[in-house]
Amino acid sequence: MMSRVVERKLKTALDESRLLILGAQVLFGFQFQSAFQDRFEDLSAFSRACLACSLILLLVSVALLIAPSLHHQIRFRGESRREAIGAASFFAGWSLLPLSLGLGVSAYVVFSLLFGVAAGAAFGAAFTLVSLALLYGWGLLLRPRQEPEQPMAEAKPTALETKIEQLLTEARVIIPGGQALLGFQFVVTLTKSFGALPPAAQIGHAAGLCAVALAVTLLMTPAALHRIAFKGEDSPHFYRIASRIVIAASVPLAAGIAADVAVVFWRVSESRTIATASGAMAFALILALWLVYPFERRTRRRIGH
Repeated sequence: MMSRVVERKLKTALDESRLLILGAQVLFGFQFQSAFQDRFEDLSAFSRACLACSLILLLVSVALLIAPSLHHQIRFRGESRREAIGAASFFAGWSLLPLSLGLGVSAYVVFSLLFGVAAGAAFGAAFTLVSLALLYGWGLLLRPRQEPEQPMAEAKPTALETKIEQLLTEARVIIPGGQALLGFQFVVTLTKSFGALPPAAQIGHAAGLCAVALAVTLLMTPAALHRIAFKGEDSPHFYRIASRIVIAASVPLAAGIAADVAVVFWRVSESRTIATASGAMAFALILALWLVYPFERRTRRRIGH
């Protein structure tokens, strides 16, 4: 009975990540596309820097929302454990902070362009405070002062049916960010601003587009395999293949995101050095959060540390 409760709570945590990432991806796509819009040239240097800052904040938010899915597959090998629920809650909770700040910065840029710097600052602060109040304040206010202690139960192996269901849910958590970015990558190549970029930046964008397209295709593959090769039947062989595919898809997705972070920073700063450094840092941050840390924790857990 206790194992079913854990499985249900973990499934709920993953579904909540899906809801949150749908909101984050809209702002994430806006930040990428904004650097190639016609009125970008009308922005002040400070507003352009704010767009770059907001892009990084939303990148962190999206990365944190995707992390629970990869941690569940890598660190916990798809098993439903209380620690997996704790990790999902931790990452989802922290993702709201950069999301709120990114929303506020984006509001500042838009309203300062429309009504002036003072109005932009007021609207940016208002958006941030309201977002923090709703996403954090209300929940903290309603949370019980002392949470009842849950009885510890022996961990039992998770049923294959549950592991596959959760794996497919995790693929659906990851894929929206890739789809939004892929749409931006296709559309932005048709803008005049993109045509004015140096050839190196255009090649970097093309490479990022190919990487994200590969990631999105990989994330859709488990569902196709489950239906075509295994006729919808639960199979340990399918689970092993699908889990590795989802984990592998994170690498080209991280590379594609990092490539376009570099392109946007190139557009904002007109500096190849800054663009390259920002892309490399984004790639390192994402891989550390999605792969290095969960693999390291799994190794420590296996050797009993």
